Amino acid sequence: QVQLVESGGGLVQAGGSLRLSCAASGRAFNRYVLGWFRQAPGNQRELVAYIISGGGTNYADSVKGRFTISRDNAKNTVYLQMNSLKPEDTAVYYCAADARLFPSWPYEYDYWGQGTQVTVSS
Repeated sequence: QVQLVESGGGLVQAGGSLRLSCAASGRAFNRYVLGWFRQAPGNQRELVAYIISGGGTNYADSVKGRFTISRDNAKNTVYLQMNSLKPEDTAVYYCAADARLFPSWPYEYDYWGQGTQVTVSS
């Protein structure tokens, strides 16, 4: 069983920055694939970014060049640095983990955090 807890959300003006953190339980954190998702009211949940155990990353086109996902395996934490925020980034942001022994594409995000609200004002 893996528990994930997000933090760092809040209210920010357009053009500003936030850093989200997700602290995870689990002794095998270093092999997890970790993703950040977001969901705005009336919208489907969408994948924002993910990072694999080897450090490779992928981003949604809408956030490329603005967001950076990273991980600190010593702290069992994954981060999402969000810069140049836009009002359309407003959503609840969730972290999720594929905690299989050998995660592989397509990733199976079976563990989810509770979410943290990000609101970007214009």
